[in-house]
Amino acid sequence: MQNPVLAPGSYTSYLAERTYGIYRFRATTPQELKLWQVEFRRALRDALGLDHIAEMGECELDPELLATKEMDDHILEEWTVQTEPGFRVPFYLLRPLQQDGPLPLVITPHGHERYGRHAAAGLQLEGEGDEDMARQAVPEGYIAIAPDVRAFGSLRTQADIDKDARNSCRYLSVRAMLFGRTLIGERVWDMCRLMDYAATRQEIDASKIVVTGNSGGGTVTLFTAACDERVKIAIPSSYFCTFEHSIGTINHCECNYVPGIMRLGEMSDVAGLIAPRPFMAVNGKEDPIYPYEATKRAFAALRNIYKVAGVPKRCRLSTGRGGHRYYKKDVWPFVREWIGKDILVS
Repeated sequence: MQNPVLAPGSYTSYLAERTYGIYRFRATTPQELKLWQVEFRRALRDALGLDHIAEMGECELDPELLATKEMDDHILEEWTVQTEPGFRVPFYLLRPLQQDGPLPLVITPHGHERYGRHAAAGLQLEGEGDEDMARQAVPEGYIAIAPDVRAFGSLRTQADIDKDARNSCRYLSVRAMLFGRTLIGERVWDMCRLMDYAATRQEIDASKIVVTGNSGGGTVTLFTAACDERVKIAIPSSYFCTFEHSIGTINHCECNYVPGIMRLGEMSDVAGLIAPRPFMAVNGKEDPIYPYEATKRAFAALRNIYKVAGVPKRCRLSTGRGGHRYYKKDVWPFVREWIGKDILVS
């Protein structure tokens, strides 16, 4: 006879009911919130393995320009930078043909889409929604960086490249854990190094950085903004939900899992580390792997954190009518609303 605790979804609920989240949000004043953020951010960085990545040693960015091409309304540059000793991350940088002074930067980590950074830059599209996120940023008046995300594209293992496997998430996830690291942490690390690179470009206003990505890119968006306060606006798409009812209940790629995360807090708590910076979750109402009802529950919890911070209007939920994809309809109006506000330079 099957133990009912091991029925689909029951195991996670059983453990969630009995697990005390050390950093579940319990603050009632802005001062308590700030203290909570300092302590939780330190614990989250440890859970992600960021300090273990840092232990690999400092390295120069050593940027290398691979190609430059003039497009219809922007310059497309292809670069690589060194994010760890001997490890290089390729990315596209899109900048308007004409600009007067430094411009805000939009970083667009991709998810499990087949064409990755090429789709984000508008070069190869899979036809699954508004996936050309970096390309969209250009006519808005921003510079964009569309990177390869670890375990995808050229950052797959050679064996997976040879057999044209879509990703190397399982291989890299389980091996990272052997060294106290996580694949999410490695992806966050790469985004932080790209921000370091952005600070070296005179065309970029590195005090105004937006991060937005879909699905796995939404994961990277959320955790990067939670860990690094240089991200001034965070817009994760097709990800924000509860851990319990999404990756804890529905089968997901191994790259989504952080050991012990539920002992620290829920996804709304991780997102709470972004307050008071502007945050907007973008979710499809029919998304089968990030249930919308659970997303609404998580958003209510996050909105309470922003209320304690005194800035509830900086926390939004944008809903698309369909499933698991990027919906741009509210993204750029939200960025325009907040990109010039004092919160971005304080």
